[in-house]
Amino acid sequence: MDSQATAAHTSSPAPTWRVLLSYARPHWRMLLVGGLLSVATAASGLGLPLVVRELIGNLGGDGPVKGLVALMSVLVVVNAALGALGGYVLRRTAESVVLAARRRLLSRLLRLRLSAVERHEPGDLMSRVTADTTLLREVTIDSLVGGVTGVLTLAATVVLMALLDLVMLAVTLAALGVAVVVIGVLVPRINQASRRAQESVGAMGAALERMFGAFRTVKASGAETREGERLDAAATEAWRASVRAAKWGAIAGNTAGLAIQVAFIAVLTVGGARVAAGTITVGTLVAFLLYVFFLISPVNQLAGAVTQYHVGAAAVARIQEAEALPVECVESAGPTAELPQPGSMPVAISFDRVRFRYDAGLPVVHDGVSFAVPPGGMSAFVGPSGAGKSTVFSLIERFYEPDGGRILVDGIDVRDWPVAQLRASIGYVEQDAPVLSGTLRENLLFGAPDATEESLQQVLRTTRLLAMVSNLPDGLDTTVGHRGMKLSGGERQRVAIGRALLRRPRLLLLDEATSQLDAVNEAALRDTVADAAATTTVLVVAHRLSTVMLADRIIVMEAGGVRAVGTHAELLGNDLLYRELAATQFLVPVH
Repeated sequence: MDSQATAAHTSSPAPTWRVLLSYARPHWRMLLVGGLLSVATAASGLGLPLVVRELIGNLGGDGPVKGLVALMSVLVVVNAALGALGGYVLRRTAESVVLAARRRLLSRLLRLRLSAVERHEPGDLMSRVTADTTLLREVTIDSLVGGVTGVLTLAATVVLMALLDLVMLAVTLAALGVAVVVIGVLVPRINQASRRAQESVGAMGAALERMFGAFRTVKASGAETREGERLDAAATEAWRASVRAAKWGAIAGNTAGLAIQVAFIAVLTVGGARVAAGTITVGTLVAFLLYVFFLISPVNQLAGAVTQYHVGAAAVARIQEAEALPVECVESAGPTAELPQPGSMPVAISFDRVRFRYDAGLPVVHDGVSFAVPPGGMSAFVGPSGAGKSTVFSLIERFYEPDGGRILVDGIDVRDWPVAQLRASIGYVEQDAPVLSGTLRENLLFGAPDATEESLQQVLRTTRLLAMVSNLPDGLDTTVGHRGMKLSGGERQRVAIGRALLRRPRLLLLDEATSQLDAVNEAALRDTVADAAATTTVLVVAHRLSTVMLADRIIVMEAGGVRAVGTHAELLGNDLLYRELAATQFLVPVH
């Protein structure tokens, strides 16, 4: 099992019916109201054939006719009104079920471990929130309520048919029995086809996310045609799977309809003979035939309940898969841990023989990493690509858990820190400086939503963003586009740095945070980082000499371990790898 999956569900998935009931249980009152209205609708319809029988009997005699016609009219109006009201109540409740399922799944996805997200396509996870949860709407109405009301209506209809004539009832039930057998054979095929259809929709979402996630690269590489073919293949497979599901569903539905038609013909034949023999009256035959037609609704309801149940089972299975993914443990602090107050002490960091790999089949990234960083000051991590520098930051943030050893923050193992409290103390600027869709203001305040306007303006000055903001059409309220595509690489980095500084962190992590800045802006931010190091512990991954030389200590990493620790001058004289890095990456003379 993945070492990161400590919070995963280890029990087997619950049966589909139990999951569906768990979604519906909070709304049982409204479902009961809607169900009762559906039963009342059916009851008003069931009374109509009996009135018709009386009316036919009275047409040839002196019995009342106008009163029966008026009663029929009332029953028709009441049936339509109750049906409309019941349909609205059920639809509204079904939407509430979908909303609850989405909230539960979204809450779960937001707490997923990074390792779990990296093993799944984002587009597929999104389809589970959008497409799969949407199917719960029809399942709630057709399977839960429709199934129950269909059974009750069918039972009531059969009882009334039995009161009219047992022989014609036996003929009707024989035809329906054949339909039940056929639908039972089709059920496994419906289930399998529905699951494949949902998986294909997820695969298509993943293909779309892949394309839009690297849209500029697609265009710059002239890959529109190839990506179009990939998307077309995904869409075609989704179509093919959905057609298969629709085929089996249509066969099941029409089997029920065919059974009713066969029953009508058989009842008409047998009933006609019984009328000719004088066993039953014409009114009884007409009433029975009306009940045969009335069977269409409950039989179709039950056939639809079976079909939608298995469609819903496929969706529920995919939702359960997402809900079973491992999540972070946040119970110690909750999601609203406060940010550090001004003047908070910087943190001390130490790694003690830390071992880590991203997955069981991948190479070791950290193999006994040990170092100590005292509170305050700036420490720089250098080394060749793949040495494990950025992984240090990911482990401090608890995006991953180490396979061995200890990581201490203020002398406390990070696994003993509440996740929210730990991260509230950290300002983290990632290597690619991500910017979210929205306004510039929203991005800057993303990590510190309660920051004052004064603090925001100070950060704009510090990150040299004031000039850029003044040239934007709506200033800070200008939208930055998907992933900040309206901003340059350097502007995105400055926004990310400003976002981190607004948190007043006790620990500032900068992963090549100035790699896309020009010399002027880099010099300004270098001074800002140096100032921050006076009150905050600053850890940087850097390849530029100008940044590294500011560090109080430099940690040289190689092949998953710490090779040397010292100042720039000490390492130039004592460490061959650092001398090589200085000569090649930092472009400084080696004496």
